[in-house]
Amino acid sequence: MIDIMTLGELLIDLTQGGTDENGNGKFTAYPGGAPANVAVAASRLGASAGFIGKVGNDAFGRSLAETLKKDNVDIKGLYFDDEQPTTMAIVSVDESGERDFSFYRNPGADTQLTSEEAIAALSANMPKILHIGSLSMTNSPSKEACEEAVKYAKENGAIISYDPNYRAALWDTEDHAVEMMKSLLPYADILKVSDEEMSMLTMVGDFEEGSRILAEYGAGIVLVTLGADGVFVRMGSKTATVPGFKVDVADTNGAGDTFLGAMLMQIATGMTGSEGVWTQLLGMVRYANKAASITCSRHGAIPAMPTADELK
Repeated sequence: MIDIMTLGELLIDLTQGGTDENGNGKFTAYPGGAPANVAVAASRLGASAGFIGKVGNDAFGRSLAETLKKDNVDIKGLYFDDEQPTTMAIVSVDESGERDFSFYRNPGADTQLTSEEAIAALSANMPKILHIGSLSMTNSPSKEACEEAVKYAKENGAIISYDPNYRAALWDTEDHAVEMMKSLLPYADILKVSDEEMSMLTMVGDFEEGSRILAEYGAGIVLVTLGADGVFVRMGSKTATVPGFKVDVADTNGAGDTFLGAMLMQIATGMTGSEGVWTQLLGMVRYANKAASITCSRHGAIPAMPTADELK
């Protein structure tokens, strides 16, 4: 049994890395896509990981497949589409390292994953944890593939991890985005949201109350990422804020995915059912915060992610 399987988008992040002498942005093509990032982060830190998704049968798609293979991510569930190109995200970065996204995805190969393909990949290698994101829900047939995969994995005993990742450019309206993001909450055992996404889903800005509302959908662990301020954690009635690590930020692309990959790696491979579970969880968050801080200190998403040796 594989530790972690992620399902969703694998794409090219065309990321700004400064400007030329005329003030024009200079961009580098990095591998990315939140679920794929999570798989790589978990694999680099010691978990067995796989990915389910679709890329174009083009140079970018083949390059992305090789990237996952180099990081020991199982790609038997990666499919190639002959009709649609590999999706591309254009990532502009401001002076503080914060990102702005636009997409070449109309519809894009990642949205063409079918239910049959997703179920076939899970049937061949059911994971301990299936991780999904909300961007599969923007289009069909990937919407149905995500929904059916979650139901199938849940029925077969997998833990469901969910990141309702909001990218305004990929939704027709914010109301539709919230509706689709909420539709997967009842399946989640582990839920990771940013502070903005928590407010969007709950209409509440207070972390205690917002995380409580989200936990009522069924998640045993709720993680609210706060950027440089760390992570707010809820497990049942227990809550805490775990501070982040200060670094010189190159860009924040992939930081949340690194954090979640590090968390899922630890949960899949090391969390025990002893009386000290809460203490264990807080230690896991500290470790994951450290991993995310290293990613922030370097450019790109997947290329910036740390190895287990670096975290020692």
